Amino acid sequence: MDEHLPPIPIEEEYKEILNTIKEAGGEIKYKELNEILGDKFEGVRLRLKTMKEKGMVDFEGMVPGFSAIISIGDNAV
Repeated sequence: MDEHLPPIPIEEEYKEILNTIKEAGGEIKYKELNEILGDKFEGVRLRLKTMKEKGMVDFEGMVPGFSAIISIGDNAV
């Protein structure tokens, strides 16, 4: 059985992340977000780093730690 997830477009991953944060009331702990989305696609932490650079999400630091709070950024679509 292949354990690799099929690739999905990055934009779809961004939408999935933003929708999950919105469903949680506009902010969520990274650990919880990773638990929710980790089965859908790999690289949640790297996607969040890129999304922060684009202003789509906000969190403390360059990459989120397990205790980080992820919130919707000003440039979220």
